Amino acid sequence: MKKTIRDYDLNNKRVIIRVDFNVPIKDGVILDDNRIKESLKTINYAIDNNAKVILLSHLGRIKTEEDKIKNTLEPVSRRLSELLDRKVTFVKETRGKELEEIINKMNNKDVVLIENTRYEDLVNKCESSNDKELGKYWASLGDIFINDAFGTSHREHASNVGIASNLPSGIGFLVEKELDMILPTIENPKRPFTVILGGSKVSDKIGVIKNLVQIADNILIGGGMAFTFLKSFGLPVGSSLVDNDNIQFCKDMLEKYKDKIILPIDVVTADEISENSNSKECFISDIKDRDIGLDIGKETLKLFKEYIDSSKTIIWNGPVGMFEIEKFSNGTKQLLEMISKTDSLTIIGGGDTASAAINFGYKNSFSHISTGGGATLELLEGKILPGVEVIDEKEA
Repeated sequence: MKKTIRDYDLNNKRVIIRVDFNVPIKDGVILDDNRIKESLKTINYAIDNNAKVILLSHLGRIKTEEDKIKNTLEPVSRRLSELLDRKVTFVKETRGKELEEIINKMNNKDVVLIENTRYEDLVNKCESSNDKELGKYWASLGDIFINDAFGTSHREHASNVGIASNLPSGIGFLVEKELDMILPTIENPKRPFTVILGGSKVSDKIGVIKNLVQIADNILIGGGMAFTFLKSFGLPVGSSLVDNDNIQFCKDMLEKYKDKIILPIDVVTADEISENSNSKECFISDIKDRDIGLDIGKETLKLFKEYIDSSKTIIWNGPVGMFEIEKFSNGTKQLLEMISKTDSLTIIGGGDTASAAINFGYKNSFSHISTGGGATLELLEGKILPGVEVIDEKEA
C-alpha cells in the first residue's frame, strides 16, 4: 500500500503537490475547470493541516517561445483562487531566485502555484525526460511530496518521479480514488463484466485489448477502430478509418475470441466529415466505397444494450462516434444514457469519453469518471504507473 497525504504531519511543512491543471484554455479563458475542481480536496486538506502548499502542473506542450505565452498557468491561478476563496501566489518562473524567495517567505496555509513545468522542456526536455538535477531542485523547495496528478502518473517526469525520488512522498485523494476504483474492478470484477472500447486507432488499444479480453466477458467495439476489425473479417468499410498495420491483429483476436468481441452491425456514414455532410444509416454490408463510418447505428445500439443491461460491471474507454459533430453524436449519447440507468458498477475511462460524459450532462451518473485517459489505459493494460510506483510504501 502506498502512503497517502493522511500519513504525514503537514503542520508547518512545505508540501509540494503535483496536480493536473492541464485544462483547455482559449484566449485566456478556461473552457473546462473540472480538473482544477478535482484537485481541491487534496489542496484544502493540506491547507486545513497548516501546510505551506506549493503546486506544480504542466499545461499543453512547450516546443517554442510562443508555446510558453499561450500555455501559461496564470489563468489557472486566478480560477484556483476563486475556488479556494483565498489568495494563490503565482510565480512566473519554474526555478530561480524569485521563486526561492517567495517560498522562503511562505506562512502556514499559503498557496503558491509555480509556472507550467513544461517550460523546462524548451531546453533538453528537462521535465519530460525526468532530468535528475531538475527533480532534485524542485524537491529542494519542499519537505514532502504528494502526487495528485493521476493524468500524468503514467509518465516518468521530473515533476513526479524526479521529486518523489528525493523527498518523503505520498498520493493525494484524487490518485487514491482512481486507484481504488479501477484496480479492484480489473482484478476482481462483478460479472458479467463488459468493456466498451472506441476511439480511432486500434494501435492505441492493443495492450488494453490483449489484457481485458482475458478478463472481460464481453468487449463491445465502436468508433473508428471498429472498421479495422470489420475489414479484417472481410466486411466492406468504404472510406472509413482503417489501421492497416493491425488488420492481422484484429483477425487473430476475432478468431480466438469470437464469442467475446462484439462488432457494430450498422453505422451512420457520410461523404465527408462535417456537420453539413450527406449522411445515412446503413447495415455494414451496405457500406459503399465513398462512405465514411462516423457513428454506430440504431441496430447496434439495440445489440449493445442487451449486453449492457445484463452486466454488473462496465468500463468504457473511447467514444463510439465522432461525437464532437452533432449528427454523429447519437451513439455516444445513447450509450451514456443506457449505462447511466443501470445498477452496475460503471467506470468512464478518462480522455474523450470523460469529456463526452461531462459535456452531455452525465457528470454525476456513473460510479467513476476517470481524470486520466493515458494513465487509465495503462492500468487497463495491466501496467504499473511510474508516478505511483515511486511513492513510498506504508510500513507493514
